[in-house]
Amino acid sequence: MSAGERPVDGADHRAPNDADRPLADADYRALAGFRAALRQFLAFSEQAARDAGITPNHHQLLLAIRGHAGAGPPSTSDLAESLQLRLHSAGELVVRAVEHGLIERTADPHDARRVLLALTPAGEAKLAALTSEHRVELRRFRREMAALLDVIEDERVGGEEAAR
Repeated sequence: MSAGERPVDGADHRAPNDADRPLADADYRALAGFRAALRQFLAFSEQAARDAGITPNHHQLLLAIRGHAGAGPPSTSDLAESLQLRLHSAGELVVRAVEHGLIERTADPHDARRVLLALTPAGEAKLAALTSEHRVELRRFRREMAALLDVIEDERVGGEEAAR
């Protein structure tokens, strides 16, 4: 998101006067800690996928298909949007996943131009095992994020009180 853009929900998530408050060392430490925790989670996730015998990209693809919130199964273009990929890159990822027996393609019965994607039983099994592992890691991640967000909130509140 570039400067001046709002999150997808359109809300302004900044605290009142937060943009006017001078940055403190704790702000930088909290942001650095947040980014380090994200990298640690991503490294865990990528290694878990490799240990399960699939690529991290295939894991993301399986999760995007299984977690698709739209009506009916997702198309390749749905996944390109969800995974933030160009359509041709998503298409190549789909082809490789089909070759590995992780997903299957079917023609959309309402639009012959669209291809719909679904997990195979092998893809379901890989994703279920990985998701179980990720739940444990997400609990650790949540505790770490809560501690970092507490620091940010304490700094914001402390800065507001000092300004009074």
